Amino acid sequence: MPNLESALTNVALLWLLTVPHEFAHAWAATRLGDDTPRLDGRLTLNPLAHVDWLGTVLIPGLTSLFGGGFLGWGRAVNTNPRKLRGGLNGMALVALAGPASNIVFSIILALAAVFLARPFPAAANFAAHGVTLSLYLALFNLLPVPPLDGSKLLLALRTPSFIYNELARAGFLVILLAMTVTPLGRWMYQASYLGADRIFSLIPVRF
Repeated sequence: MPNLESALTNVALLWLLTVPHEFAHAWAATRLGDDTPRLDGRLTLNPLAHVDWLGTVLIPGLTSLFGGGFLGWGRAVNTNPRKLRGGLNGMALVALAGPASNIVFSIILALAAVFLARPFPAAANFAAHGVTLSLYLALFNLLPVPPLDGSKLLLALRTPSFIYNELARAGFLVILLAMTVTPLGRWMYQASYLGADRIFSLIPVRF
């Protein structure tokens, strides 16, 4: 049965979480000497600079609406490995910056949920749901399948280019099958819920 409330919540949260994720990629690349993200206008916290209408709105909305798991992404940040200090290793660091930002942001959302629990319970519930979703996005993006961030680790490990290119051609299909046919999506959600519980358990203050 379609769940409109869940779909709207997930899309709204994805918009919120996409901004620090993509900004983190742009910031890390800039710090490593690549000015491509800055020239592309990606070194900003403006959500419109990072949204991909298909990946940030349509696909996550439909998958959430019809209970098909959750798929979503922002607009990829372009980098130039030849400008990055460390080359492919630098690219791996840039890739990891995105999921790392999701983990940091999940802690921020957990703190917000705790402080808003009494005065604004609806906002607290929204933030609490965001903790789980942010951790889920960190795990999802670490999958070693192009174009996800985890695939850059394959490049850093010097995976032969023909293998990487073949994987990239079928990347979206591989991700779709993995999330819908295998229990991978359920496992990542379970891990995200456990992670969220752990974060909340470490917050000493309750309101």
